[in-house]
Formats: sequence, structure tokens, C-alpha cells
Amino acid sequence: MDGGRVTGLVGRQRETELLTAALVQAEEDGSGSAVLLRGEAGAGKSTLLAWVEHKARARGFTVLRAVGTEAETDFAFGALHQVFWSLLQHSTALTGHQREALESAFGVRSGTPSGFAVGAAALALLDEAARTAPVLLVLDDLQWLDSSSATVFAFLHRRSTRLPVVLVIAGRPGGRSAQVWSAEALDIGALPEADAAALLDSRRPDLAATTRDRVLAEAAGNPLALVELPGQLAAAQQRGFAPLPERLPLGRKLERIFAERLGELPPEAGRLLLMAALGSGSGRGGRLRADDGRALGDALARLDADGIARLDDTGQLVFRHPLARTAVVSAASAADRRRAHRDLAGALAPDDPRRLAHEAAAALLPDDALAARLQEAGRDLAARGGDAEGALLLERAAVLSTDSCNRSRRLTWAAVMAARGGQLSHAAALVEELTATTVPADVATLFGYAVVYVDQSHRIDFDSSTALLPAVLDALTAPGADTFGGLVEQAFFKLLLAAAYTDDPWTWRALERHRDQVSEAGRLCLTAWTAPGPGTADALLALARDLPADQEAGAAWLLLWTASALDSAEGEVWQRFAGQHSYATQGSVAKAKAHQDFLLGRWDQAPVCLREAEIADELGYRTNALIFRQSYAHFLAGRGDEAGLREIDEAIRPIATRARMRYVLDRLAHLRALVAFAHRRHDEAYAHLCVLATPGHPVGGPPWRHALVLDQVAAAVHTGRRDEALAHLAAARAAGSAAISDRHAFLFAAATALAADDEHAEDAYRAAYVVPGAEQWVFDLARLRLAHGSWLRRRHRPGAREVLRAAHHDFGRLRALPWMHWCEEELRAAGEAVTAPAGGPTGEPTELTGQELRIARLAATGLTNKEIGRRLQLSPRTVGAHLYKIFPKLGITSRAALAHALDQR
Repeated sequence: MDGGRVTGLVGRQRETELLTAALVQAEEDGSGSAVLLRGEAGAGKSTLLAWVEHKARARGFTVLRAVGTEAETDFAFGALHQVFWSLLQHSTALTGHQREALESAFGVRSGTPSGFAVGAAALALLDEAARTAPVLLVLDDLQWLDSSSATVFAFLHRRSTRLPVVLVIAGRPGGRSAQVWSAEALDIGALPEADAAALLDSRRPDLAATTRDRVLAEAAGNPLALVELPGQLAAAQQRGFAPLPERLPLGRKLERIFAERLGELPPEAGRLLLMAALGSGSGRGGRLRADDGRALGDALARLDADGIARLDDTGQLVFRHPLARTAVVSAASAADRRRAHRDLAGALAPDDPRRLAHEAAAALLPDDALAARLQEAGRDLAARGGDAEGALLLERAAVLSTDSCNRSRRLTWAAVMAARGGQLSHAAALVEELTATTVPADVATLFGYAVVYVDQSHRIDFDSSTALLPAVLDALTAPGADTFGGLVEQAFFKLLLAAAYTDDPWTWRALERHRDQVSEAGRLCLTAWTAPGPGTADALLALARDLPADQEAGAAWLLLWTASALDSAEGEVWQRFAGQHSYATQGSVAKAKAHQDFLLGRWDQAPVCLREAEIADELGYRTNALIFRQSYAHFLAGRGDEAGLREIDEAIRPIATRARMRYVLDRLAHLRALVAFAHRRHDEAYAHLCVLATPGHPVGGPPWRHALVLDQVAAAVHTGRRDEALAHLAAARAAGSAAISDRHAFLFAAATALAADDEHAEDAYRAAYVVPGAEQWVFDLARLRLAHGSWLRRRHRPGAREVLRAAHHDFGRLRALPWMHWCEEELRAAGEAVTAPAGGPTGEPTELTGQELRIARLAATGLTNKEIGRRLQLSPRTVGAHLYKIFPKLGITSRAALAHALDQR
């Protein structure tokens, strides 16, 4: 090392410092972290991974690694097998259930493991390994990891922060597995001009000046291009004695560099290299037999010298860079690829699942027998949590089908599995294709479900839910009907979702009609959204704890939706399903967590909502994206950010209006009232709340309407309508609102205190403070303290300053600036001098870094994150992450206030 730089890693000081800090943190603090390296092919990700592996081994880390391969993206849990198979064989810490779950996931034991069990078992293995030494877990080529493994690794990242485990992941932008990583990526971009020149000079010091300048210009900072391009030039061209080609290959054309080298190989060597590329990671694919080695002959040395591939100590042919493997496959003809797949299939055992994939890839003509085997394998993958991979096999089976009805049946299953597996945009395309055909009667019910799934989640349209789902449920629950593997619960949930979002009376009646034909989880969810009462929350927690493992996937959506209805603070419910292996479940988990983050005062997590919205949009889950943005609007409203709330409102209100999503429209009205409260426009808040409920009108329906009682009473009291405040309390009392959950109990007690007369107010405030769990609801409790402190001050009673200081502290921690200022005015009126803390509202430093200042200035001109990213060569997510560090430093809460804030500096 020299000055913090590492030989061979020119221009990567920032990255190596971050990786070193992660290793040190694991060593010294015993806490884990994750670093996601994202960059295009040739950016140097693999070099950074090799560097951190070397450093970790030198520090005594246990190093585990997996490499995604394009040929194995449809093998569920394949990458997980690479990491944990050796640990599993030597583990003494796993329970029998955990061992069975992993062995089933790896295909060495029959059974259907739950997603949670696989994740929990993998976490237990990591915990066991970390007791001996810190662990470095390296995942390369994330874009080619199978979806099931990627989701488990993301689960381990979330749950292993308390272990000395460092995850370093590398992948290309936009890979399908990257969806589950909501953490901000470290973008490995092009090298700056000076660093690119230093790297080129260190590798090729003898290049002529004209050649050097041309390579620097064409490579544009891509490290692999800088290293590889000069080697493709003739010696005379390198030294400037011969003219350079008109155009040097770049980007994808780097693959052609490898392809040109491959063209010099003898045919047999090329065949073996292609087999290694297509079968990389599978037993026969990359390991050479003695006659193979003879066939390669001198070509083996040439492959090594050219940086294409080498033999490792086990006889495995290892590609030196992913582009080399890709180039081998790209350079081969379709006939050669089919022949190689056929050879690979013949070398594998008949029961090896990889054999079937190779047979499918080798098939040229329709083959019903092979299609049937693919269908069986796809359904088996889905049962083990690999819906996305199963959908690929069902699609391939459809292509190989000779009968049009069988083709439609398989495509229908593929559409449902793709949607459940997080590939909703693709599912929508399949549904569109099926709509133009005749769907067989025996899968018409399944097709109806697929149509509703796409309409609800992708098109944000609930008309088909009302039109189709009641009949779907009638068909599924008829005596002797095919339930398509538990589709009753899922169809019931989709209908319940439509009812909750639209509040359509006919849809609610259809749900009631099928109440007795669904599981306890389905009945409980319907109760939570229609008539919650004492014991509903306890029943939810008991059901989540005691749910049999084989029912987890079917009940997850219902229980998560029940939890969101009740505003329960228990993380036990959503954590119970945090290992489920599909975005359909993980998106629900993320929505539940976002709501809890707001309720529990974890407002620093607000930007996660926007990142989750981007992920949902990318995957085609547009309803999820809308709900995540609505969740973000809660944080904005709580902070009194009118401009920010207006921006979100304008983005989602037209969509919600078109879809008749009363749930979203009513919540937006409530959030407008909340913003008005923050700025003490109580008449405006009262008007917004009157749209939602008439004073004294019976409270019913979804629990969130019961939770309005505090705001309704506050608006009435502040506008001199105490009789209406008492009417709201009476209606809530008659409806049993306080018994729904701990939060509802606190809100009702707080509302009672605000409406109490002077004789009983103090006792009422004290009673609200001692409601079990009151301290959890940080924002609600701070509002209660502000009201209490103001009441004490106006009546010249002792204790006002103490209560107001506590409220001021909590509002400051939440960065709820208008509420803070309200507290400060009350404190000054109480005779206490209030000074702003150094830095921002919570004491953080306010100085912007150079990058932050550049981003702030561009954002102030009205540019979007994507436009800013293009100018600064950053991803939109990185720009967004910077903005949410900039806002508190400037003492603002939205980009609308940027221009003014910058003018004041």
C-alpha cells in the first residue's frame, strides 16, 4: 500500500477504505454490515472482491463465497448451496427442523420447507461460524443469483447486523436479484481521467503517446477495457509505428475481444470451453477429465495467458472474468449450444435437476414427455419457495407442448408463479398473451385469479376483483373442486384487499359469504378490517406464533394485512415472514415495516419508502409503489412538510381517484389535516377531518378510522367545539375503539385528556401516560406532552417546562420542525430561554460536502433525481440518498425549499 492506495486498485481508495472499515467493525465491535458493489461489466467489482477476500483472510476471517452464473439462475437455492453446504455438513448447532429445511431446499431430501425455516437455518449456520472467527460472505454476479438464494441472502443481511459478519455483494445494475436489496449501493463507476491514466501507465508503460491517448478515450475509465484493449493491438500499433483501427471495441464489445481469442482455438477445445461456460458450477460442466486435458493441449496455456480461463487445483476450468464466460456462449452457434447442453445432460445423473434444465435447453422440437417433466419440476420448485424459477420451467414446458390446451394451462400457471415470484411485469405479459387464446375450462379459475393479480398489483385496477373473484371463490369452494394448491386463501385475500382499498359494499358482502370457507387467518383478517374488538390483536399474535410451518406461505399475506389494520407495535408478525422467498411476500413485509417505522418514531427510515417504491415500480408492482409513496407521505405530514406532501399527493391522488381507492384518498385527507395541525391551522384541520367523519356518528369499519379520534377531538377543542369533541369520544367509546390495540387505547386516552374539563384534565393526562406501551408511540406521545405542557402553562401550574422539554426533544429527534417551534414558543412563554442546538435541529453538522452542494444546487433548479444522476454520473437512488442527508443539514424537509435555503447560506 502507498498512501492508502493498493497496488492494482488504482482509483478505488474510497471503496477499499469502506471495505476495510467493515472488516474492522466486525473485528472490534462484533457487529455486521453489508457493502453492495454495483457496476457494469469490467468496472472492477471482481478485483475489489478479490482484494477484500485477501485482506479478510489475513485478518483471520472465515471467508464464504458464491458466484452467480447465467446458466443456473433458474436453480432455486443454488447459490445458497455454494455458501452453506460445507457448513451444513459440519454443523452441530442446527435443530433437526433447520437441517431438514436446508436439505430440502438443496434438493437432497424430499419435503417443502418454508421460506422462514430456510432463512432461520442459514442464519443459525452463520451464527455458529461467527463464534469461531468473524465471517466475510462474498457474493459475486448478483444479477445471476437465483431469486430464492438472493432473497435469503438479503434476509441474512437484515438479521445478521448483530453478528461479526460482513457481506460484500457485487452485481450489475438492474439485475433481477437486486430487487431485494433496499440498502444503498456503492456504485463502481468509471475511473477519473487521472486514475485511468495511472492504471494504464502501470500496465502498459511502453505505449506510444498517441496510442495511449486513444485507449484512454475509447476506454472511458472502464478498468477492464484499459487493461484488455492494448493487448489486442499489434506491437507496431502499441509503439505507434502502425495506424490504429478505426474503432476500438468498448462496453459490450469487450466480449468480442474474448470471442476473437476463442476463434483461434481448435474445435474440440472450443467445445470443452463452451461446456464449461454452460455448465459452470455443475459437476461435469467445468471439471476436465484426462482426455479432456489432452484435447485442450496447448490451448490450455493459451487460455491462461490470454486471461480467458485457467485450471484450478481441482481440475476445474475457471473463467477469469464473467465477460469471458459470456463471450464463449455468445460466440457459439445455436446448434453448438444445443449440442453442449445435450452433452452436459448426458454426463449428469438422471435425478439431477440440472440435467432436466440442460435437456430443455437442448430441445429443438416439441416434446410432450420433456414438457411434462419440466412442469413437474417447476411446480416442485414453486412448492419449495422458488416461484420465479418455477415459472421459467413452466414457460419452457409450454413452448415444448404439442397440444394448445396444455400450452395454455402451463402458461397460466407460469403467470401465477411469476407474479408470486416477483416478476409481475412478465406475468402481465403472459396474461396478455393468454387473453388472445382460449383458456381451457379446467384452469379458467386459475386464469381469473391471474387476471385479478395483474390488474390489482400492476394496473392498479380493482374492477376485475369485484367482477371475477366472487365467482372464483364460488368455484374453488364447490364440493370436489380443484383448489390449485391453496388458491382459496389467496383469492380471499385479493378480494379482501380490493374491499379494503375501495370500500365497495358488494365486495364486503361477497367476503362475508365465504367467511366460513377460509382458514382462521382469513376469518381473523376479515374481522380486523370490519369489526375489530377486544382480543383481535392477541389472536393475531397467537396465530402468528403457532402457525404450522407448511401453512406459512398461504397465511403470510392475511396475517400481515391483519397486522397493518391493527397498528400493532409487535414486530413479531412481520418478522415471522421476513424469510419468505418472493417479492409478493417481501413487499408486504416492507409495507408493514414502513408503517411501523412511522408509528414507532423511526423516522430516519423514511427514505426507505421511496427506495422500496422504486423497486416496486421496477418489478411492475405499481400498487405497492403507490402505497410506499403514501407511507412516505405520513412522514412528510408528521414533519409538517406541506410542499413535500403536496408533491406526493399530486403524484398519487389521480391514480387513486381513477382506481376508486377510497383507502388512499381518505388517508390523504387525514394527512392534510395533520399538516394543518403542525402549522396550527386548526380550522383547516377540522374541515379535512369532517370529510372523514361527522361528529358523534357511529365509528365502524377499518381500525384506522377508530384511530382518528385524537385528531378529531384535537380539531374540535382547538376550534372551540368542545361538545363535538365529547361526541367523538362518546362514539369511540360506544364502538370499543380503545380495545382494538395498545395504540388505539393510547389514542383514546390522549383524546380524553384533551377534551377533559379543568377539574379532571390533570388526572386524564396522567392516565394517558400510563397506558401500557404509551412510550412506543413517539410522535403521538410528543403531541400529548405539548398539549399537556400548554395546558399547564396557561393555568400557571408547575411541571409545564419539564413536559414541554420532553416534547421538544422528541419532535427534534423526529425532525418535525413546526412542532418543535410550537414547543419553543410555549417554553419561552413559560419563562425558559430556548436556543437552537449547534448544527441542525438535532445537533448534526450542517456543512454540506462538495458532492452534496452540487446535488443541492441542481435539485434546486427543478431537475429530477434521474436528470441529476445523468449529469453527475450517479444513480438516481444515490442522488436521493444524498438529498435526504442534505435536507436536515439545511433545516428543511423537501426539495421545494432548497433554493431558499441555499440562498441563505
